[in-house]
Amino acid sequence: MASKGFFNAFADVWMHDGVRTPMVDYCGSLGHISPTDLGIKAAREALKRAGIAASEIGSVITGNMAPGDFDQFVLPRHIGLYAGVPQEVPAIMVQRICGTGFELFRQAGEQIEAGVCEAALVVGTESMTRNPIAAFDHRTGFKLGAPVGFKDFMWEALKDPAAGINMIQTAENLAKKYSITREEVDQFASDSFAKAVAAQAEGFHAGEIVPVVTEKFELEGYVSRGIKLQGKVTEVSTDTHPRISPAEVLGKLRPVYEGGVQTGGNSSALVDAAAACVVTSGTYAKAQGKKPMARVVAAAAVGVPPEIMGIGPAPAIRLLLERTGLKLSDIGRFEINEAQGAQTLAVAKELGLDLSKLNVNGGAIALGHPLAATGVRLTITLARELQRSGLRYGISSACVGGGQGIALLIENPESA
Repeated sequence: MASKGFFNAFADVWMHDGVRTPMVDYCGSLGHISPTDLGIKAAREALKRAGIAASEIGSVITGNMAPGDFDQFVLPRHIGLYAGVPQEVPAIMVQRICGTGFELFRQAGEQIEAGVCEAALVVGTESMTRNPIAAFDHRTGFKLGAPVGFKDFMWEALKDPAAGINMIQTAENLAKKYSITREEVDQFASDSFAKAVAAQAEGFHAGEIVPVVTEKFELEGYVSRGIKLQGKVTEVSTDTHPRISPAEVLGKLRPVYEGGVQTGGNSSALVDAAAACVVTSGTYAKAQGKKPMARVVAAAAVGVPPEIMGIGPAPAIRLLLERTGLKLSDIGRFEINEAQGAQTLAVAKELGLDLSKLNVNGGAIALGHPLAATGVRLTITLARELQRSGLRYGISSACVGGGQGIALLIENPESA
């Protein structure tokens, strides 16, 4: 019986050079910057590195989960316009929570193969710091003595009201289901930090980062936008969360829930960042003399029970392999978002995954998980790692709150 979910195979869809901003800890040096401006910064640099003029872009596909300011409604349009994309080219906002960045590539592939455009600009951007303190029940006024009702948008968004639990508790459910111990989770987290620190020291991460500086984004006839760093900071060029974190040190942290395995040290870090990539048809790339970074081979998305939402990558990856005819052993590298340590280990156990192929340059526990930007970052990192290691196939994937999984299969053209 065929696996359920939906699947897209792409015959001629290609990634060009992608880029991201540094991923900076919550309330850090990027915390005051609008996600729109972080997105513009990444978009401009992606076009520059790809050597593709903004005038060539036929579609702008963006993702942003939590509003970072009052102009979020026009975030897609402003990213496109201030990146230099022609006014007649439309823009759209995509939402699949933690899977948003992957969905951007999937929709770009659909549009390109449908003949909607030859080149698409995909941008994921997120300010976790600027998640609002919000209220949704004040439009009709305040009653005498009634609670005011302001709540932390980010904290409340982690809860799934259908299952009656939050995202951390879904990881605890997986820890019980797959008999994952606290010691295993802390060791996995420690390894993630160590790999990220090593990749940072080797300069690997620097190859996909555009430094953020104070600058203006001009658009003739319209109000200037831009980035202004605060205080004495003149440039932000490195990820701030990676640090050597021995398992025995992580083991001293208090679990979020008594008797549980998840702590602040072995869960994904809260960071602010944006990532962008240019996606084109192969026909366009050849005509322009461009050398793409990777081929986007296929995409898959599935649903899973909300109470174990973190297992989502496993069936999504299985669906990819089933429909493409590949085996798990054919995949040289995996980038699976480390929402929580137990969640990622559960996926690895379910698939029988070789951990030496997983997140070899560190994962979200060490680097961070800027929701809508994560899938773009993971896929760019994966494409670059395939090039560096000379491997042919890679899969990037994530679980999705509410009970979903999404995965992308990409191919290194130099090893095809």
